[in-house]
Amino acid sequence: MASPRLATAVLICGYYGEHNLGDDALLAVLLDQLPRSCRPVVTARDQEQVRQRFGVKTTDRTRLGGVLQALGGCDALVLGGGSLLQDATSLRSLIYYALLMAAARLQGKPVLLWAQGLGPLRRRRSRALVRALLPQATAISWRDGASAALARGWGVEGLVGSDPVWSLARRGPWHGAGGPVVLCWRPVTHLSAQGWATLLKALAQLAPDRPVLWLPFHQEQDRGLLQGLDQQGLVPEALRQRSSEVLVADPQEALELFADAGLVLAMRLHGLILAALAGSPCTALSYDPKVSAAAAAIGCGDQDLAQPQQVEDLLQQWQAALDQPPSPAAIEAQRALSRRHQEVLLLAS
Repeated sequence: MASPRLATAVLICGYYGEHNLGDDALLAVLLDQLPRSCRPVVTARDQEQVRQRFGVKTTDRTRLGGVLQALGGCDALVLGGGSLLQDATSLRSLIYYALLMAAARLQGKPVLLWAQGLGPLRRRRSRALVRALLPQATAISWRDGASAALARGWGVEGLVGSDPVWSLARRGPWHGAGGPVVLCWRPVTHLSAQGWATLLKALAQLAPDRPVLWLPFHQEQDRGLLQGLDQQGLVPEALRQRSSEVLVADPQEALELFADAGLVLAMRLHGLILAALAGSPCTALSYDPKVSAAAAAIGCGDQDLAQPQQVEDLLQQWQAALDQPPSPAAIEAQRALSRRHQEVLLLAS
C-alpha cells in the first residue's frame, strides 16, 4: 500500500497579527485559496490572535532568526498580499523580505509572490535589490496594473489581478438606506489641522440627523482619532454629539456594520473594498494611489488628500453618494479578477 502523501508545509509571510482588519482580510483570503494539501505556518506579531482566529501555526514575525528557522521546516515560501517589496516602511523591512527570499532559494524551495503590490521604492539601492530579487521568484501575481508594469519594465512577468480582499465571502444584502455614516479614517501626513477642519466641517453638514460611527481599521493607528481631533478643537459640537467610536473584531463584523450604513467614507483601502462588498454606498479619501485605483475600479467618488479640499466640493460628492449603492457589475468584475491570484498558490502543493 502506498504511503499517504504528507502535507506541504508553507511559510506565509506578511503583516499579520497587527490588529489591522485589512491584513486579517488578506490572510483569510490567502488561507482560503491555499490548496488543501498545504499546511500553513504564518508569521505574526500577535501570534495568539492569529492562532485563535485562523487555527494555524505561527512564528514571531519580529524575530528574523525564528522565521528563518521556521522556513527551514517548510517546503515553500509565500509572501502574502500587500506591498512587502517596498522601502516606504523602512529599508530594513525590504531587507527582511529579501533575506527570506534568498534563504528559500538557497534551500531550493519555491518562492511565491501572492497578490503583491510593488513599491514605493524611493532609494536607488532598493530598486537595484528588488530588480535582482524578482527573477528569483518561482511565480508572481500582482494586485494592480502599475506594479505589473514596473516589474515588466525590468523583464519580469506575472499574473495581474485585483486586490485579493475582493474575494472575501460577502454578507448581503445591503439594507442601510437612511443608516449611519461610517468613517474608516486614519492619521495621514497629507492633512494639516486646517485640512482636518475642512473635512469635519463638511461632515458636520452631511445628513445632520444621522449618527456618525468612527471605525478604527487599524486599532493601534486609528483608534482614538475622534478623541484626538476633538481635543484639538477641530470637531464641531453638533458633529461631536452624534459621533462615536465603534470597534469590530474581524472583517466579517465590519461587513455587517457596512451593510447597515447609509454611506462609508473610507481612507483605508480595505475599508473601501469591504464597504463595496457589503453593497454599501461609499466614497474614498485617497492618501495613496492604491485607494484612488480601487475607487476608480468601482466608479465611486474620490478626493485626493494631497490636494486642497473645499467644503462645498466634499459635501456635494458625499451627498450624491448617500444611500446610493455602487454598481454590482463593477464589484463582480473586481471579484473575478481577484481570483486569479489562486493560480500562484497551486505551485505550493
